[in-house]
Amino acid sequence: MHISTKCSVAIHCLIFIYEYGEKQKVTSELLSLSSGSNPVTIRNILSALKKDGMISVRFGTGGAALDCPPDEITLYRICRAIEPDFDSKLIGVHPMPSPLCPVGRNIHTVLDCSYQKIREDLCESLKKITLENMISDYKGTLDNRKNYDDE
Repeated sequence: MHISTKCSVAIHCLIFIYEYGEKQKVTSELLSLSSGSNPVTIRNILSALKKDGMISVRFGTGGAALDCPPDEITLYRICRAIEPDFDSKLIGVHPMPSPLCPVGRNIHTVLDCSYQKIREDLCESLKKITLENMISDYKGTLDNRKNYDDE
């Protein structure tokens, strides 16, 4: 199964923009420092998120902001924006089974039946997880860290 690391970086960017976007100018360079990703990769991710309508990026001076509430941004939507065909790549299938073998001739059809159900279930699960959920998880880790540091 495969969900690109770009999706994780996109979530990182979205949480960062949510947390700091109103307090400071969030640029690709700043997001690059925070995420450890190349600024060009960040700009490509921001472009995909902007194209989907999740964020806006100010022209000239720069700076990104969320364009819709975090409860409207699902993990599925993020993955789709970053890699439009991600769901077809979730589960790999060996590409060259032997057409001379009865199993080889039919294995893709057999696998497609089972794997399609898995893809559908996973996509439904991804649609239930929102940026709001992930922000809550992030804030929970801050609270836990604060409690740990206080001890």
